[in-house]
Amino acid sequence: MPSVSPSPALLTPDDARARTVSDSFGTVSVPAGVMWGAQTARSLHFFAIGEQKMPLGIIHALAWIKWAAAQVNRDLQLQEPLKAQAICHAAEQVARGAFDDQFPLSAWQTGSGTQSNMNVNEVIATLASRALAQGAANQAVHPNDDVNLGQSSNDVFPSAMHIAVAVSAQQQLLPALDELRAALAAQAVAFASVVKIGRTHLQDATPITFGQELGGYAAQLQLCQDSLQFSLGAVHALAMGGTAVGTGINTHPEFGARVCATLARRLGLPLRQASNLFAAMAGHEALVALHASLKMLAIALTKIANDIRLMASGPRAGLGELTLPQNEPGSSIMPGKVNPTQVEALTMVCAQVLGHDVAISFAASQGQFELNVYKPLIALNTLDSLRLLADAMRSFSRFCVVGIAVNQARVDALVQSSLMLVTALAPHIGYDRAAAIAKHAQSHGTTLRAAALALGTVSAEQFDAWVDARQMVGAPPQTSH
Repeated sequence: MPSVSPSPALLTPDDARARTVSDSFGTVSVPAGVMWGAQTARSLHFFAIGEQKMPLGIIHALAWIKWAAAQVNRDLQLQEPLKAQAICHAAEQVARGAFDDQFPLSAWQTGSGTQSNMNVNEVIATLASRALAQGAANQAVHPNDDVNLGQSSNDVFPSAMHIAVAVSAQQQLLPALDELRAALAAQAVAFASVVKIGRTHLQDATPITFGQELGGYAAQLQLCQDSLQFSLGAVHALAMGGTAVGTGINTHPEFGARVCATLARRLGLPLRQASNLFAAMAGHEALVALHASLKMLAIALTKIANDIRLMASGPRAGLGELTLPQNEPGSSIMPGKVNPTQVEALTMVCAQVLGHDVAISFAASQGQFELNVYKPLIALNTLDSLRLLADAMRSFSRFCVVGIAVNQARVDALVQSSLMLVTALAPHIGYDRAAAIAKHAQSHGTTLRAAALALGTVSAEQFDAWVDARQMVGAPPQTSH
């Protein structure tokens, strides 16, 4: 294979503070104050694409893998204890975010994530070398031979993807989802006795209670939560130990399983080695399924948010059944206007998640032979969906749902004027005669009671006994706790 020469710009120091470092391709110029080395410098030069950086969640997960790998290599007597200890200490610092400014690479790089894996290897190697009292220009710890010992980007990067996603789901998304579900369930209890008009096809239907409606929303979110919890089971399986193509070449046969067990103990997650490393590296069905659950959540949230938006429309020319918290002015030109801004933010996030799902689905379908090379895209979009949904749900819960109030007068007026209360008469007088009452009331602009009496279909006593909105809502509201 012919050698590839770096461009002259890559070799020329930008200023006197730059230093020269080497890798298998030759020498490159690196700013004097950074901890990364030649491969990071090459990636910065050749992949200056967009503003989206490799997510720090991936960087931190990569560093935790290096931390665990050093311990396992030491225990397997593949790495001298002093060097392993220095790598462990450096990796933990990186994993905890102490050197986040040392990871400048674009997410749009090689499809295996190799450049970001090497960025982490180089920074840890520099830190470990310094700890061993060696200069950065004469490193005692090598990024490939030492920090990357027993590993390949092809098994490390997908493992980091899974770890980052699992951590984000556990620490951010699921708590935010539970908070929103609980807030809706609490409001369902608070408004359990408030009867409102139901709607189907955006047309009036028979009554329900706010407790039933809001309890339904909480139940939708519980289904999403159950789906997410189930899909995380596959995400907890890691590709560690597969190295280049899944065979485990150049690593100890116990390395992968030991690394996964070490990570599980440290991170408090049920991580394990994947049962089939070839599948874990060539495909990303686990993340596809996880993001499908995020898509399901986005769909449910869109429905819930839009319902609340419509019920709060007005305040005088809309449905006006709900009043939302007035957090900020809604218009730069119309004084006193207040908009459902939390709904708008949440539904925009949901639209973004649905778009991410399309990109992830396509990317995951592009695995060829022993490797899928769309890994950074899948990682970027999945983590973005997790973070956006978590933040948006928390904001929607705290600044909208908990402050919702019912406009009782408006709700009562809509119920009393509803033509669909006539449904209660159908068992007594038949569908056709009940329909005639509704049509008469609509065409003459009268109430159902007046129409029924005008047609002589029922007596006043019968109508009052049979048409009672509170008797039409069925069983008490079912809420999710």
